[in-house]
Amino acid sequence: MLALKWLLMAAGFAMFGTAAGVVAYDVYLAMQFQKLMQSGESGAAGKAGPSRPMRWPLAAKLFGWGWAPLLLGLSVAFVPEGSGGIRISQMSGVKQGTLYPGMHLVVPLVQRVAVYDLRDHLFTTVAQPGTTKPDAATSQDQVLTVQTREGLTIGLAVSVRYRLNPLKLAYIHSNLAQPVDTEIVAPVVCTAFRDLAPNYIVREVFASRRDEFRARTAKAITDRLSSDGIVVQEILLRDVQLPAEYAKGLEGILLKEQESERMEFETAIYEKQVKIAELQAEAAKAQQVKRAEADAASRVIGAKAESDAMQYTLPLKQKQIEQSRLEAQARKEATEENAEAAASAKVTDSKAEAERRRVLASADADSDRLKAAANAETIRLTASADAERLQGEAAVLKQNPMLIQKIIAERLSDKLQIIMVPTDGRNFFASDVLRSAFSGGATSNNSDDTSDQDAPARKQAQMLKNK
Repeated sequence: MLALKWLLMAAGFAMFGTAAGVVAYDVYLAMQFQKLMQSGESGAAGKAGPSRPMRWPLAAKLFGWGWAPLLLGLSVAFVPEGSGGIRISQMSGVKQGTLYPGMHLVVPLVQRVAVYDLRDHLFTTVAQPGTTKPDAATSQDQVLTVQTREGLTIGLAVSVRYRLNPLKLAYIHSNLAQPVDTEIVAPVVCTAFRDLAPNYIVREVFASRRDEFRARTAKAITDRLSSDGIVVQEILLRDVQLPAEYAKGLEGILLKEQESERMEFETAIYEKQVKIAELQAEAAKAQQVKRAEADAASRVIGAKAESDAMQYTLPLKQKQIEQSRLEAQARKEATEENAEAAASAKVTDSKAEAERRRVLASADADSDRLKAAANAETIRLTASADAERLQGEAAVLKQNPMLIQKIIAERLSDKLQIIMVPTDGRNFFASDVLRSAFSGGATSNNSDDTSDQDAPARKQAQMLKNK
């Protein structure tokens, strides 16, 4: 639509130029004709031809037609996005009513459209000279300093986000100084902070009552600007610049206050813990009381229920007792019968066991007697065989006395060799040994014979003792 407006205006100016060109060309031709006629040359009239009249009607038509697209283009006004406009008449002044983004019609050459930005604006201040906004390092923001109750000067970094009220654009254009950002907003914001700061001390502005200070100034700024058609969206107190010496002292005081607040906080925690312990004890006590009351009530209810139940269950209980008594008597009789049967069985078993033991004892006695007789016969035969052997050996030794020396030598050592010497040999070192051995061997043979003869008697006595 904006291109159409400029196209119409260009068409109007083109028609104006065409009309001026037609008139200028006709004037040029008339001047050339006059020159040729005034030169007096022969044949000049023939060269010049008939004179052409001025085309004033055509130029007037073109000039008139040129006003139509021009006025049509001037009657179209455009308001861009994020903006608003108002009509301003050269005759009646500002017209009421806001023109929103889009195309609007105005009376050409009589009315015009004043456009205002309706998007959010941002007014910022810095706490001290030399600092700028992070997003606009080249801009020069206003320095805002205020005085507190102590008379100290502090710097405030403030950001105010606002926009124009589209319903009051006519009032803003008619009554407020332009531009509104620097002529209205800045003085109002600075004045509000400077008016309220003397009601607070530095510590309150910096820490303890900072939110209250910001809220009061925001309310004052909002009230003042809203009456002028400016809507305040948000006010931020970004930074508070303290005097250098006061900042050092305040830092120490704040550290002490933080320590005191920490101790108070810990004390409050301990008090709450004690309170919690007391409440827990009271709750446990109350639970115990409630539990005891509930137990007592349940026992009472149980006793009542049992009493009520006994009225109905007593006849049943009596029948059960009678039935139990009869069952017990039956079990008693059955037990007695079982006991008598068990006793009879035990008597029979004991008699059978006694008979079995008697038979086993008789069999064992017969077996022992037979074994004793067999052992005595064996011992007698062994003794007679040993006696005959010993008698044979004695006879052999008497016939061959030299065998004694051989037996002694074999008993003395396995490594001794057998030496045969005559019995009447002299100066032989083994003569005395052999004699002693021979005498000892005879004695031992006699003792062996005696022991062999007594052995059967001892074995017989031992068998009788075992029986």
